[in-house]
Amino acid sequence: MNFRQQKISQILVSFVFSIIVYITAIGAIPALIFGNPIPTLADEYNKQILVGVDFSGKDLTDSSFTKSILRKSDFRNANLAGVSLFGAHLEGANLAGANLSYSTLDNAILNKANLTDAILEGAFAFHTQFRDSIIDGADFTDAFLRADTQEGLCEIAQGTNTITGRKTRDTLFCD
Repeated sequence: MNFRQQKISQILVSFVFSIIVYITAIGAIPALIFGNPIPTLADEYNKQILVGVDFSGKDLTDSSFTKSILRKSDFRNANLAGVSLFGAHLEGANLAGANLSYSTLDNAILNKANLTDAILEGAFAFHTQFRDSIIDGADFTDAFLRADTQEGLCEIAQGTNTITGRKTRDTLFCD
């Protein structure tokens, strides 16, 4: 090979190597070879209309549904730990058995929602509406609620959470 052919060969090898490194760095090769070995990052569903969508049993940890319309959506047994539901409209949503630990529910509307056996431990729900919701067995341990909201929930609180073993009335500090 002459000098020019060697130089072209080196440039081509360098170029191909750079492309391989780039594709590997963005995860395309492992994704093509192994399906999807890269863990899914939190999803953003902000300001979306998701009426009646089925999220049951899904791991939505740290996802964001800020100001989304989620009326009658199904979140049964979903992992919503650390999720932002700030300002979300969840009227009639099914959150039975959902893990809402340390989630942000401030300004969310959960009227007529089913929160049976839901875990709201450490949730920030200061301006959240729970009108006509079912909270049987829900765990509100260390949830941040307004006093009037807490009083309203105490009027309907009953049951024991099947996962944490805590009584709903105890987690709300009802008499």
